[in-house]
Amino acid sequence: MQELRNSELEYITNNNYDYFILYLYTPLCGTCQVASKILGVIEELLPALQMFKADLNYFPKLAEEFQIESVPCLLLLQNGRLKEKIYAFQSVPYIYEKLKKIAK
Repeated sequence: MQELRNSELEYITNNNYDYFILYLYTPLCGTCQVASKILGVIEELLPALQMFKADLNYFPKLAEEFQIESVPCLLLLQNGRLKEKIYAFQSVPYIYEKLKKIAK
């Protein structure tokens, strides 16, 4: 999963990806570490899915724009627009079922 910097985020959101996933985390968040492992498995299962990650500490405008309430947070975006926010990374099968519908 590619880590985004500020300059790259604008490019990604303005690019015409049909769907892409943006994983928001903070480095000191223990739950985020578990979520990262879940997403690592998902990446192996759904390699065609466009997935990016960003340390929310460096994206305060993004947190405000998408009204991020906590981390970890998974944003499902279509053509740069938010389709769904996921906060509860319950299990690999749960996230897999959510994301396999959009993986092509």
